[in-house]
Amino acid sequence: MTRSMVRVHRRPPEIMNIFWGLIGVTVGVLVIKYSIWITENFGTIEWAEQHLRGGMAGTISFYRIVGIVIIILSLMYMFGSFGIIAAPLGSVFGPPK
Repeated sequence: MTRSMVRVHRRPPEIMNIFWGLIGVTVGVLVIKYSIWITENFGTIEWAEQHLRGGMAGTISFYRIVGIVIIILSLMYMFGSFGIIAAPLGSVFGPPK
């Protein structure tokens, strides 16, 4: 068999971007949904308590903000616009070798 007769089945990279993007969105939603459980089991974050709101609401708000950021970054990765954020960081870590 020659190479031209063999069909190579490859998944396009967009499928994996969609897969990992959906995983990220799911993680973000779970962080938002279970922010109270996370706070009760892992404790409060002092910085969040001082700067966001008093009581445990500062840490809960912090976890919800983290969840929203995870969702936004996952959607950007899924639709191919994550390079807008990642490209400027390339100069920090040096050019690819």
